Amino acid sequence: MPDRIHYTNCPVCHSASLKPVLNAIDYTVSKESFAVWECRECTLRFTQDVPDSTQIGPYYKSEDYISHTNTSRGLINKIYQAVRRRTIRNKRRLIERTTGLSNGHLLDIGCGVGTFLHAMQESGWKVTGLEPDAEARKIAAQLYNLQVQEIDELERLPAATYDVITLWHVLEHVHQLHDYIEKLKQLLKPGGTLLIAVPNYTSKDADTYGPYWAAYDVPRHLYHFSPASIDRLMAQHAMEVIAHKPMWYDSFYIALLSSKYKNGQSNWIGAAWQGLRSNLKASGDVRRCSSVIYLIRHTAE
Repeated sequence: MPDRIHYTNCPVCHSASLKPVLNAIDYTVSKESFAVWECRECTLRFTQDVPDSTQIGPYYKSEDYISHTNTSRGLINKIYQAVRRRTIRNKRRLIERTTGLSNGHLLDIGCGVGTFLHAMQESGWKVTGLEPDAEARKIAAQLYNLQVQEIDELERLPAATYDVITLWHVLEHVHQLHDYIEKLKQLLKPGGTLLIAVPNYTSKDADTYGPYWAAYDVPRHLYHFSPASIDRLMAQHAMEVIAHKPMWYDSFYIALLSSKYKNGQSNWIGAAWQGLRSNLKASGDVRRCSSVIYLIRHTAE
């Protein structure tokens, strides 16, 4: 297919030992079906035959794509916005506790409308934000007076500048995966910390909803990470995962969307129960959480 990427080797470990596991539908925009495959070697899952970087833009054009629009239309979006305010406080505390810093230079990639970036700036951090969506950058300027830069500016940022680099549900969208990780490593100061949050298909809610699991979000999510595949990816770039942190709220939000995809309407009680079950399963091992934050440093540190 023209302008589509068909993988014959794993995007993370380059193994040719691949297998199809399910088909998922793009419920947000196109209603197209996409195959999800898995690497037998590193356990990464990935969306097969995805649009390339020049063609995927239209798949992001939806009022329901919350990180870009900041919409509060509808009950689900209102809940998302309320929870986001709480999680931003938790993210700030996690960063300050992990790094031992109360201020410094922070780069947030895929910063959306800039809500997290603004909160960090208000707390005394010097912030830089990158975002590919022009409308989101415009909203960031209107709401917070943030001058968010285009994503292409990543290549022009100065090396060894940032104490912290954050990617909140961004890495699963990046076409040039290995080049991206190498660039992030170069941008970190010695001793700097990289925080990457991604959905986790080894979670209980992913198992429960199968192809209806909303965090597959094909084709925008190019990759569907397991903790093992993140470990493998980072090791290839002399980076090490030093801690895993849970994102407890994600299981409820994802379960709510997943129930809508599966049944045609949101099952609030059922979704709450499935979200709780997922979190209980992960309570003994946060590597099974619906979404995981990976705290990463250079192995030479």
